[in-house]
Amino acid sequence: MTVKVRIPATSANIGPGFDSLGLAVSMYNYVYISEAAGCHVSSRDDADIPTDEENLVYKTARELYNIVGHPFKGLAIEQISHIPQARGLGSSSACIIGGLVGANQLMGCPLSQDEIIDLAGVMEGHPDNSTPALIGGLVTAVLDEGKVHYVKQEIGPELKFATIIPDFELKTSVARACLPEAISHMDARFNLARSALMAVSLYSGKYENLQVAAGDRLHQPYRLKFIPNAEEVIQLCYDAGAYAAYISGAGSSLMAIFNDSKLDFEQKTRDALDKIGLEKWGLHILSIDNRGALVMLD
Repeated sequence: MTVKVRIPATSANIGPGFDSLGLAVSMYNYVYISEAAGCHVSSRDDADIPTDEENLVYKTARELYNIVGHPFKGLAIEQISHIPQARGLGSSSACIIGGLVGANQLMGCPLSQDEIIDLAGVMEGHPDNSTPALIGGLVTAVLDEGKVHYVKQEIGPELKFATIIPDFELKTSVARACLPEAISHMDARFNLARSALMAVSLYSGKYENLQVAAGDRLHQPYRLKFIPNAEEVIQLCYDAGAYAAYISGAGSSLMAIFNDSKLDFEQKTRDALDKIGLEKWGLHILSIDNRGALVMLD
């Protein structure tokens, strides 16, 4: 039996919600997984992925077999990777969720959805990407002593997400290493208020709040130096009519939220990017994915 899993890209933080807010969008990786003798990993789209036992999908699936206590001889895995690596769109979470969901299916679903959410949060180290990758929508989540406490809200289809992908990577390890070990009480208060406002405004439809809600003092000011032109790109998104614009996850991608009634948003943004010499930066207009990871018939 071969299990096919479709996993959405995710955009974490959404400005102020560092390691606690995330949402799923309509860009997907696919994992095809079956039991086999040994390790057999390949890419269906020639993506640069590890093809040995260090492959993250393989490692995650093998770990789940060990946790469940199911006999493990090996796996055959094929991947299609539309989510770019090291761009702040949840590529590692997609691999973790693909491995967990695929292995769980192969073993007859011994784990519940919430148990998978907990395992994924522990494996990733924070639940803001892994949880929406599994269940979709807008997720507010906290990892506490191995358990993920979360709330999912579905987002209306009128919101679109302009994903602006630079032509360079930004490793999460680098983006985290630049952050200060301590912040002021004032900065903490600034982010707490905006994180709450972001979550409530997104699911309630109070989109006029989003530009203020996207303010952040915890991570974006320190990461912007690793993304040349980022501040200019964020401003041009606002000029084109975005509700909010922010660094997606750890970067290097940027995300802008706008209403689908802005019919010229994509063209205005593309023209503005080209005008400042960023012709090689990708621009993808995505929708919310309210479903999350799906097991599909191949």
